[in-house]
Amino acid sequence: MTSNSSKPHDLQALDSLTGGAFTAPTSGERASRIRDWLASNPAPEQMQEVFKELSGRDKGAARLLREKLDELKRAKGQEAIAAEWAQKAEGLLGQSKLNIADALAWQRDAAKAGAPLSREPLAGLKARLAERIKGIEDLQHRAQVHREAAVLLAQRFEVLSTKGWKDAQVAEESLRTDVTHWQQQAADIAADANWTSLDAKFAPQLEASKAQLLVVSDAFHSALAQAIAAAADAAAPLPPVPVWADELRAARGEAVAPKAAAPARPPAPKVDPAVRAAAQEAVQAALAKLEQETAEGHGKASAGAAAALRAVLKEHGKLVEAPLEARVHAALVAAGELEGWQRWSADKVREDLVAKAEGLLKRPEGQALGGRKMQETLRTLRDQWKQADQGGVPNHALWKRFDEACNEAHKVVEAWLEKVRADAAEHRALRVALIEEVKAWAAEHAGATDLKAHNRALHQFADRWRDAGHVGEKVFAELQPQWNEAFGAARAPFETAQKASIERRQAMIAEATELGAQPVLRIDAVKALQQRWQAEAQGVPLDRRQEQKLWDAFRAPIDEAFNRKSAEREKASAAMSERDRHVLNASKALDAANASGDAQKIRAAIAQLEAALRGEVPPPAPAPQRAASGDGPAVGATEVAGPDQAAAEFGESAEQAPSPNDAEASPAAVPAHESAAAPDLVAPADGADASARADSAAHDAGEAAAAEPPAPAAPPKPAPRPVVAVRGDDRPGNRKSEPAAPAARGGGRFGDRRGPGGPGGPGRPGGDRGGPRPDGRGDRGDRGAPGGRFGDYPPREDRGPRLGDTAFRAQREALERADMALRKLAAQAHGEALTQVLGAWEQRDAARLPSVQELGRAVTPAVRSSWSQAIGASPAARADEAAEALLRLEMAAEVPTPAEQLEARRALQLKLLTKRGDPAPAQTWGQDAGKVLAAAHDATSARRLQNALKALLRK
Repeated sequence: MTSNSSKPHDLQALDSLTGGAFTAPTSGERASRIRDWLASNPAPEQMQEVFKELSGRDKGAARLLREKLDELKRAKGQEAIAAEWAQKAEGLLGQSKLNIADALAWQRDAAKAGAPLSREPLAGLKARLAERIKGIEDLQHRAQVHREAAVLLAQRFEVLSTKGWKDAQVAEESLRTDVTHWQQQAADIAADANWTSLDAKFAPQLEASKAQLLVVSDAFHSALAQAIAAAADAAAPLPPVPVWADELRAARGEAVAPKAAAPARPPAPKVDPAVRAAAQEAVQAALAKLEQETAEGHGKASAGAAAALRAVLKEHGKLVEAPLEARVHAALVAAGELEGWQRWSADKVREDLVAKAEGLLKRPEGQALGGRKMQETLRTLRDQWKQADQGGVPNHALWKRFDEACNEAHKVVEAWLEKVRADAAEHRALRVALIEEVKAWAAEHAGATDLKAHNRALHQFADRWRDAGHVGEKVFAELQPQWNEAFGAARAPFETAQKASIERRQAMIAEATELGAQPVLRIDAVKALQQRWQAEAQGVPLDRRQEQKLWDAFRAPIDEAFNRKSAEREKASAAMSERDRHVLNASKALDAANASGDAQKIRAAIAQLEAALRGEVPPPAPAPQRAASGDGPAVGATEVAGPDQAAAEFGESAEQAPSPNDAEASPAAVPAHESAAAPDLVAPADGADASARADSAAHDAGEAAAAEPPAPAAPPKPAPRPVVAVRGDDRPGNRKSEPAAPAARGGGRFGDRRGPGGPGGPGRPGGDRGGPRPDGRGDRGDRGAPGGRFGDYPPREDRGPRLGDTAFRAQREALERADMALRKLAAQAHGEALTQVLGAWEQRDAARLPSVQELGRAVTPAVRSSWSQAIGASPAARADEAAEALLRLEMAAEVPTPAEQLEARRALQLKLLTKRGDPAPAQTWGQDAGKVLAAAHDATSARRLQNALKALLRK
């Protein structure tokens, strides 16, 4: 009998179509062959036929086909959804007045509807809406800030009206300029395209601020003009400002009426002693009754006595003395605790749990619990019910109500779990689509030339993968290798270009080394090499740290060559002062002490450096070494001048040197004989250290100064003589013998260092508070008040001439390194001492216990002696005493306690509350540590003791 069925032939065809999926021996191989077949993008009809045949044989392998078919169905539906939401977004963007709430609702509703927001055109529309929203919010913030600026301007007018009219006249022009600038900014805000999209309240508020500011400004200028006229003409009327009017009356010689004194405060009425005694007796009687009821444990009676005591306090509370008041509060607290413990019975606990379970679905609108919070709450309530059943007889009626309420509330959890599963499926589909998108993008941009854009796109893909939503661990383990393969293929061209760029940069580093080793530095070759480096850095981006490391290696030989030029220039000009030499030598000595790792040597070197900064001459060295040239300064007495020193020789600070990122600033720093033949200096790109350009410009500018004859050495500073009487300006720092040197303003920028060598220090013309000003006037001390904003600064001492830039930077960097070394040594000593304590405890060897000096000031000799005795003796402490001591140590150190010991810690805290006279754990932590050390050693206790002592030994 012959069968007419063609199914075996169909299975054979499907097996060959799928690469042997039907004949594979295991389920894993079938799934793998189905996955490979799906990677070839077969037709939906073929997938449907394979799924129909495979679903009855292997559901695991068929699930891959079902997911792919579902994905295709969703993709067809998403096209229509994308068109619909794109039209809505275009409508929102076309509105002249955009509501922020509508724009945010578009994104939320589109995501709920399943629109593919990560694909075009919705991705572009989403970005445009976000940009529009950001512009509206920024404009709103600007309007609010502008309102505050108007208030501050009005306050400036008010403050000037409380000062002299001459001070107001000085500040009038700046105020007028500020008001005009404010009006211009307000007009710009109102002219913004997003102004119509703001809330209707902002326009009236801005107009009101403008009107108020103009009224205050007009009134101020009018009153000031009237004050100026009254000062010029005694018959003119006085201004309406009281302070200015009194000042003008005093100038005219008229009598000024004194201000009325504030009325004296009446003394507090005295309390009759008999009334106070009666109040004390009433409060004491009520207090005794409450203490008696509380001691006997009468819950209801204690509540009544507490209410009676509160009623007495309302009447006589103001007449109660402090000791009695403290007793009253303690008794009320104890009564409240007793009343609380009386309520805790088994049925009361069950009734409370039933009420909580029934109230889960009866919460106010807007306060409903979410799925995860509801699941956790139900689990907690059921655990509490189990605990209540262990302490009393079961109550079946209450249990039935409780179980029904929990089951009803669990429906919210079930709905939430369904939503979580749906979201996980959607997130998986998004990740699969992203992998395919990365593969397509990699094939399209295999030969890309714009590597920066390529790198940005890779970062965007990585961010989208990270933000693609949560999926299960099994799904993530399946998708992550596919993503790594696709992303690695997309990143391969970029990594190849990076390797080639690193090789080219290494070659340029070798060229820079050769240029720096030449006896004569070629500025044109340096510029050309820097231009090539900049072009390479702009073309191929690298990792920030790697790029910085390569840049440092590239600039090091060139900087070294410039440093050699600076050293030669310094030797020729001999411009370094004796004080700079002392500071440099002390800085080098401090660096040597830092390298030794000895804290005492470091502190001694810091003291020597501070003495050198104060101008104290160190004792001469027994046998100074001379330089090899024979006529140079002693070894260590000079320092290679950096680019900032070269800039300082031309009257600029290091911060005013040409910016390395400014392509037009560098030619001005190149000497005239080299600027014609060499192109502009070029800066490194993409965040690399850009100081080489400023260094080269400043160093070459310094060559012109090296050709000038050396300046004569400054004469030694004479010893100060006591001043008996001085006429004129006797401010500290004013040098009578030196005429005021006029100089241009702008010795520095806001934030530059002060003191010797800073823009605000004695080195800047007019910078010292005690020195003359560039315009020939004295400082604020000429007006009869000491320097300072409010006239409360003490006179500043004369700190001598400014330090050179090299000396200043050397001492600042040496002090910073010394501070870091001292901190590191202190932390290292603290950790070693703590390790030795734990080792001594483990070995029961008191000889290994650190000394008092090593343990620090927190451990006294008595405490150290008790620790030594505890470690030297055999373990004798009880386990409960050691456990309680550990808890006290953790409370004193304020460190966390292990989870299994939290209940014990709370119990100990309640115990300590009842013993108010006992010392706190922070006062007895040394004895508590001794109890722990007297017990047997174990790893858990050692770890807890280490965490506690780590914090306590630092106090």
